Amino acid sequence: MTRFGIRLLDDLGSPRELVELAAVADQHGIDSVWYPHDTLRPHSWALATATAAATERIQIASLGTNPWSTHPAEIVTFLTTLDDLSGGRAALGLGIHTTEHLAWVGVDVGDYVQGTREAFEIVTRLLAGEGPAYEGEVFRITDEGRLRYTPTRADIPIYISPFGEAFLELSGEIGAGSLPMVTPPESAALMVEPIIRGAKRVGRDPSSVDVAGLAWISISEDGTAARERMADIVAYFGTYLEAPALATVGVSPEDYLPARERIMIGDREGARALVSEDMLRLGIVGTPAECRERIQTLVEAGVTHVLLGGPLGPDPREAIRLIGQEIIPYFR
Repeated sequence: MTRFGIRLLDDLGSPRELVELAAVADQHGIDSVWYPHDTLRPHSWALATATAAATERIQIASLGTNPWSTHPAEIVTFLTTLDDLSGGRAALGLGIHTTEHLAWVGVDVGDYVQGTREAFEIVTRLLAGEGPAYEGEVFRITDEGRLRYTPTRADIPIYISPFGEAFLELSGEIGAGSLPMVTPPESAALMVEPIIRGAKRVGRDPSSVDVAGLAWISISEDGTAARERMADIVAYFGTYLEAPALATVGVSPEDYLPARERIMIGDREGARALVSEDMLRLGIVGTPAECRERIQTLVEAGVTHVLLGGPLGPDPREAIRLIGQEIIPYFR
């Protein structure tokens, strides 16, 4: 059965408003809520903790939680504390979205694939209560580096937030799940294949890896309003995406440069005018019927957990309601 989650970014409002949106998702049957752990943005750990108190059943996770600005030992204490406070509803997205944001604050991640592998090993060892001493290429823990308490669960799901083939393969090797960007949805197969390859390389059943594809969505009964909302994020982020993924819908990173230039000087209307229908295909956009069709592309490519976010729609609360009432039942 396909699971559905949402990603809540601070573009949608204040931290308090994001927690309120998570509560709306909890009420409308969304399976999971994920907060990006981005440099110099509202802190995902605080948001996740507040969400644990404001919700009853939804899974709660921090996405792209990097072990360079926060040591893996700190990550595991956050994760286990959140799991206890939420009654066993925590998950972790371990990894990194981009090295650029950490470079802003002088952090050099070096070999991010190896660093993520070691961080995963440290977190899982500490969760399991295994011997604490660890000497890796990137991280180390002494004999004293052990948890001073017993976690509620030792098997909290740890997903990997990857980009690039080697990182995607690692997620298939070790993660309970993988969190690839699927922008556009037609690129999902390009992301799923290395995840499967990584799982098979270490003898794992690929079906045991929860492929949680991160897709952009702007959904509304008013398809025009949904398109206008999506144009803003497409104009800003289109140049960051990988050319092979964009080629699946016939566009390139260079196509987004003129719109990005307008966005960067605050000319939102000018940017929207430069975003074509093909450029909008980076995300899932339009009415519920239109969105269902694009989500079907993800499911057919092997995505088992559809994570929808950024910007959700012109009215975020209504968008979450539509996902819960018009999208999820269709796929179940």
